[in-house]
Amino acid sequence: MSIDMSQFHEAFFEESFEGLEIMESELLTLDVGEGDVEIINTIFRAAHSIKGGAGTFGFMNVSEFTHVMETLLDEMRDGSRDVTQFAVDSLLESVDVLRTMLESARDNTEVDEEMVAARYAVLNDILKETTNSEAPVEDSTVDAQSGVVDVASVGGEGWTISFQPHTDLLMAGNDPVRMFRALAELGELNAEVDFSSLLPFSELAPEDLYLSWTVTLVGDIAQADIEEVFEWVEDDCDLTITPLSSEAEKESLEGADPVLEVAEPIQTAPVKSAVKEATVEPPAKATETIKKAVAKPKKPAESASIRVGIDKVDEIINLVGELVITQSMLDQAGEDLEANAEASAAGSDETQKTNADILLRLSKGLAQLERNTRELQDGVMRIRMLPISFVFSRMPRLVHDLSSKLSKKIELIVSGEETELDKTVMENIGDPLVHLVRNALDHGIETPEVRLAAGKEETGTLNLNAYHQGGNVIIEIKDDGAGINKAKVRAKAIEKGIISNEDNLTDDEINNLIFAPGFSTAEVVSDVSGRGVGMDVVKTSINKLGGRVVVKSEEGKGSVFTIRLPLTLAILDGQLVTVGGESYVIPLIAIIESLQIDRTQINAVAGKAEVYKLRDEYIPIIRARAVFGLDDSVTDLHDSLMVVVEVDGAPVGIIVDDLQGQQQVVIKSLETNYRKVETMSGATILGDGTVALIWDVNGMMSVHKKKLNNGVIKA
Repeated sequence: MSIDMSQFHEAFFEESFEGLEIMESELLTLDVGEGDVEIINTIFRAAHSIKGGAGTFGFMNVSEFTHVMETLLDEMRDGSRDVTQFAVDSLLESVDVLRTMLESARDNTEVDEEMVAARYAVLNDILKETTNSEAPVEDSTVDAQSGVVDVASVGGEGWTISFQPHTDLLMAGNDPVRMFRALAELGELNAEVDFSSLLPFSELAPEDLYLSWTVTLVGDIAQADIEEVFEWVEDDCDLTITPLSSEAEKESLEGADPVLEVAEPIQTAPVKSAVKEATVEPPAKATETIKKAVAKPKKPAESASIRVGIDKVDEIINLVGELVITQSMLDQAGEDLEANAEASAAGSDETQKTNADILLRLSKGLAQLERNTRELQDGVMRIRMLPISFVFSRMPRLVHDLSSKLSKKIELIVSGEETELDKTVMENIGDPLVHLVRNALDHGIETPEVRLAAGKEETGTLNLNAYHQGGNVIIEIKDDGAGINKAKVRAKAIEKGIISNEDNLTDDEINNLIFAPGFSTAEVVSDVSGRGVGMDVVKTSINKLGGRVVVKSEEGKGSVFTIRLPLTLAILDGQLVTVGGESYVIPLIAIIESLQIDRTQINAVAGKAEVYKLRDEYIPIIRARAVFGLDDSVTDLHDSLMVVVEVDGAPVGIIVDDLQGQQQVVIKSLETNYRKVETMSGATILGDGTVALIWDVNGMMSVHKKKLNNGVIKA
């Protein structure tokens, strides 16, 4: 029976990408110099797991590339090599390359061999450098009296290896040929196979292994290097490693034809041919090649699976059990009602009293069903919830790379990583967060010289924080940089034609100009900023998620970008309203307040629009009937109902016919099931079976402005 190893690929790739995240985060915390042994061990174990898994599933290019990284890490952890900044940076870049290789293997696409070979060359160049001369020598290799190193203990003579695999070794995906190939790279290999345990042909099981080997390995080889080859199968074999007994035995073995030839792998590693050519490249050229190759990384595919804690699964199982009990109660009540109906037909006098008891049981059962259904809904939604640390974990690497590129000193402080968010929201908030962090690093935080001149610490601080507030998730990106230069932003907005010189804007309105399409205050276009894209994309992306972003800034002290997001895109808390006899849903996240209009507070602006004086602020009025093209013959808005919503960080009043109750609704996509509607973000089915459309308040404002400018709507 053959085993289809591809069924395990998805789990392997998930674990490998998790391992890369561990390697990256730990490398960023690794101190240059001696280095923390525990941190290095953690990085080494992650690399070792990726290498072993890749070898098991036949991704030999990944396995061989990781092996070089693992060798460098091994020298760091045993103290034979100091931890240098160049080595750490090279390992970080190697993690990027390894991630690209794994993505190519997962997606069955061609890997950029030039990129892999160039990084392979850089790692090899580091390994060729002289290691730490003060590295300690193992006690077992030094004679206590003479201080002479015992050459045999470090493999100067060679080794005899007795390798007796257990019969089920192949079932774990291991292959002795790979081990012999790795040994052959260490020195001169001769192997003798033992057939004594081989069964008659009729009794052989194709998935079992009946052979064992005695291997002699000649060369200046450390025993630890040999043990490393067998580390992956140490629990699936009996292994003995002993030094060669004499010089005569060594000489008799040298020059002898090997009994076992190590076959080439079935899947040729695309690294090999390229690596041989790349190892002669100077490091500068290799580094340049890598930068070009990884300049535009491929966007990772969204994960089709999700890991769920067993406690959440147990909760769902318990709730399903409660539903089964409730169903039994309702079934029994239904049977009793049916029996009573038959008794009533037969003229029984007890039917009316019994029916009242049954209806009471039925009412209680329905109430319990409603409670169980709501709890089950909440439990299922929690399964999709993931900690925001999945997004925040990208940021330390981004801050590390950009601070070096911009010659700035920046400390990243992350809090609230345990805050949970729906998986779909999580997958779509990553890019906007990256844009905001890049903006804070480039435009916000100053260089050390400028900060010192301003009386600040030379190291800037960037805070990422997440927390729950009501039914929403709040994400804050806060820096202690220069803040937004409002005069400069206003001048640039006038130059771009976004506003006119006569416009009198508040500080908050000036701050929000940075979200205008094509807006940028950068003096020079670089690969970090200056093209006027990024911030408008941030706002658009967050609006699509049903959220909003607000910026507060104080010149000289810093800025705070606050993102408010719904917990999930599947369920929405909304306010039901009526317009033209139809029911609509306004997301509660967009509503500021609802009120009755006082006609004395309504004013017309140059005959073009209506505004309402709400306390000490004038807000624009949108007539929902006019936006939808319905009859809007009502001219006196006195005592009409207005819902005040937030649009682009500013309040706007929407006139509706009536207010209904608040309700939690399940969102269905209009674009998928019908077509895109500019004023609507989705639809839902209400309890009475009717369909209600969900308003997009930003779209409502956009359509209102278009109709106002075209003269369709008149004040």
